[in-house]
Amino acid sequence: MPQLDFSTFPNQIFWLLVTLVVLYFILAKIALPRLAGILADRQGRITSDLEMAQKLKDQAQEAEKAYQQALIDARSEAGKIVSAARAEIQADLDKATAKADAEIAARAAESAKRIDEIRAGAVASVSEVAKDTAEAIVAALGGKADAKSVAAAVAARMKG
Repeated sequence: MPQLDFSTFPNQIFWLLVTLVVLYFILAKIALPRLAGILADRQGRITSDLEMAQKLKDQAQEAEKAYQQALIDARSEAGKIVSAARAEIQADLDKATAKADAEIAARAAESAKRIDEIRAGAVASVSEVAKDTAEAIVAALGGKADAKSVAAAVAARMKG
């Protein structure tokens, strides 16, 4: 094998060193700077993406805070509107109740007046019927009674 021939070792070592030096210069001057540039670009993109993500996260948190505040404000406003509506409805209900109470009181007074009139008429009717009945009973028993004495007896009996 020619590689193991000791007479060609110095020549092989020389070419090995030349090849390593050339390979070193190619890598150092061409390949490694390109790789370093690519890595730097990647790191820059990663950094900018992380910064953008943090910025978007902060904006999302601010938007969430604004949303929560708007929700709290909306609930407060809704509570005020509900309270105002309740107060308005209660006022209308109070007016309607007062009006109904007044109508009921007026009808009750009118009914009481009519009942009093009916009672008065009934008492007068009962008095007349009692007088007629008393005269008829006295006449049926064979007696004669004058209208004044019958009216006095009925009046005395009705008083109690």
